Amino acid sequence: MRRRFWAAGAALLGLALVVGGFLWWRGGDGTSYSWAVGHAPAGTQRASWTDWAAVRAHEGADLSAESSSEDLARFLRRTFDDDLSSTSALVGSASVLQQRFGFSPATVDWELFSQSDQGAVVMLRLPSSDLDAVADHLRALGYQQPAQADGVWSGGPDLVSRISPDLTPELSYLAVDRDNSLVLASDSSAFLSLAVQAVQGDGPRASGLGSVVADAGEPLSSAAYTGDYACGALAMAHAGAVDRAQGRRLLTAAGEVNPYTAFAMSDEPDGAVRIAFEFADEHQARTNADTRAVLARGPAPGQGGSFTDRFTTDSVSADGALVVMRVTPREDASVLSDLSTGPVLFATC
Repeated sequence: MRRRFWAAGAALLGLALVVGGFLWWRGGDGTSYSWAVGHAPAGTQRASWTDWAAVRAHEGADLSAESSSEDLARFLRRTFDDDLSSTSALVGSASVLQQRFGFSPATVDWELFSQSDQGAVVMLRLPSSDLDAVADHLRALGYQQPAQADGVWSGGPDLVSRISPDLTPELSYLAVDRDNSLVLASDSSAFLSLAVQAVQGDGPRASGLGSVVADAGEPLSSAAYTGDYACGALAMAHAGAVDRAQGRRLLTAAGEVNPYTAFAMSDEPDGAVRIAFEFADEHQARTNADTRAVLARGPAPGQGGSFTDRFTTDSVSADGALVVMRVTPREDASVLSDLSTGPVLFATC
């Protein structure tokens, strides 16, 4: 079963908030997700979020730094079945991270994987008490220690491949930011330095995603795109000729659509998926709420079948310049992982 709903609901969530601490309050930045995206490097086009502490609570997983690889693998199989880990850059590397790096999805509070034309970086929030152990592990693994405490630990692709072929290249270079209790990782030392500067307020930060990310609240996992990126990634151009022709007919029948400036799709704690589009103004939002509601309840050319095979549409509404769609996945449907790449007709530009 791909989606499990909480039996204890609010009670379990409340306990996790107190014990797990995954609602990491950052003052005026609001939620952990908003804080992370707001501190990502400038130019970020795609921000992929996984709230590992919340996911562990959702799955009832009691994991720690001492947990076995088998326990971690069992947990990750459940997160895959429930479509909660497709946004992570670390799943394939998890076992090696758990055994040799001092952090993994068993212990990390949250993860943000931000991507742009300039580079990509993984931002991880860890308990502050774990950071000394991470530095010890990096030193033992052969990473070159930086002169400054918040500098780049240099490994490179050769070191990563020697440690394990299962490691993602994003672990070639790492940095430890003790002020913010973060570990950052990238396949580029230069881009990682820019990301550290952005986090610490010494360099430009991401923009354009704030409204759709704030609307998502505290999702278990989420993918947020700038408008230009989403219009390419979700475009009907990815479909075959027959499906593109069907899409054009469906769009003509549904009504007017406008390009949007930002997009987010999020797995919510109650099992629903929340989808947000930001438009240029309220008028466009109202128009597109009607059109996209029709499209979301119809055929899914390029994906196969219809969107109603994948989810029921609970509501579609305009809120200022945002259109917010709330859907409930069908049993065994993986809405976030399946529909975060195109073609997705209801997300066309």
